[in-house]
Amino acid sequence: MEITVLSQAELKELLELDKVIETVESVYRQKAGGQTAVWPSVEYHFEEKKAVMDIRSGYLSGDKLHGAKMLNNFPLNIGAGLPAFTGMLLVFDSENGRPLALMDASYITSMRTGAAAALGVRTLARKNSKNLLVVGAGRQAFFMVAATLLAMPQIENIRVHDPLSSANAEEFVLQIEDRLKSELNLDLAGKINFTASHDLPALLQDSDAVITVTRATSPIIKKEWVKQGTHFSCIGADMLGKEELDPELFRSARAYADDKKQCLSFGEMEIPHKAGIISEQSIQGELGEVLAGTAIGRILEEDITIFDATGLALLDIATGKLALDLAREKGLGQTAHI
Repeated sequence: MEITVLSQAELKELLELDKVIETVESVYRQKAGGQTAVWPSVEYHFEEKKAVMDIRSGYLSGDKLHGAKMLNNFPLNIGAGLPAFTGMLLVFDSENGRPLALMDASYITSMRTGAAAALGVRTLARKNSKNLLVVGAGRQAFFMVAATLLAMPQIENIRVHDPLSSANAEEFVLQIEDRLKSELNLDLAGKINFTASHDLPALLQDSDAVITVTRATSPIIKKEWVKQGTHFSCIGADMLGKEELDPELFRSARAYADDKKQCLSFGEMEIPHKAGIISEQSIQGELGEVLAGTAIGRILEEDITIFDATGLALLDIATGKLALDLAREKGLGQTAHI
């Protein structure tokens, strides 16, 4: 039996972010149509290493694909000169169970997560949104910015705030235009105003859309700082106990999930749910349902909207299949016999 193996370098050559955004939107729509299954996730914490392992898996019946992804986040690796964020994605043919491809998962995760955040903004933020705030200046933030600029070309100002290090935010802003050009071939020089700031309450008073992508386990954003009409795409809360928003925001906001069960279990909705602030019935719907027209998104300009994106292996599987098809077209990848 043959299986295609794709390296991170090959994935960077193959994948284009606009195509990944289209793929992620297609998956959300399939989910809304009942054509997917999200299987239980597994996480394990290596306490002595301050590290975590995360396994996600699922089934796309429409695409006849299933698969699994294991990610590892070992932050202490940086001191040893090793990558902190690693993982593998395995994609199977659901017609016969045959393994199709094995590939690096870290780059695909970054691409599809950026696409998910951007789709949350495009679908739920006010259509005239011009000011985007990104909270967190780590590895994933670059993909959040890139995808949102593709999905929302009317954005004019991007502000970056890092709750752990103002220097990180400043360095991120200094490098962002060059990185967009060199890594994703997006030439935005002079078209977007990028700034870094440590004054989060002031930033929130002048932001139309906010993407949160931190490891926070207590709220970074307080309800009283948030102006009416703001949209939040919450990316960081993807495991038990993680939390970026003041739970009180959920009392009046219109809240949406990528997967209701998953979000209530360990997403941004976990803490408000446990506190009795929200219930499954008070969630407006899943993002895919809004995209498919079976749930209502923003109604009023002054609505506060929240998209809780805990991360679905479905997105990785579909993006992995996209990469596999492109690799076959371009003659990339290695063939392994198993």
